[in-house]
Amino acid sequence: MKGSVAVMDDICWLSVPEVAQRLGVQVTRVHQLRRERQLVGLRGEDGLRIPADFLDGTAIVKHLPGVLTLLVDGGFSDEEAVRWLFTAEESLPGTPIQALRDNRGTEVKRRAQASAL
Repeated sequence: MKGSVAVMDDICWLSVPEVAQRLGVQVTRVHQLRRERQLVGLRGEDGLRIPADFLDGTAIVKHLPGVLTLLVDGGFSDEEAVRWLFTAEESLPGTPIQALRDNRGTEVKRRAQASAL
């Protein structure tokens, strides 16, 4: 797990108000998106943070909600799901979040299903 700690350090994090501003919604809507597993975030000393790479301009990255659902249904915690999305996967290649951003959602969903078993 030592290598994956560095993965978490390399993530660009946004606050909930920053996410709300980028999505053009109220802060309460961002919290609702988290409850609906459209987004996940982690609590830190300075409050809840959501990875900036989960957003594509003014929208949530396509297929991210489906992948999050697969991971959480498979027993992943929010932290484990974030770590999985940002850990390089040789078979993709690259990270699952980058593959999602490159519109390769089907490949990532297959790997998420396999990881969650």
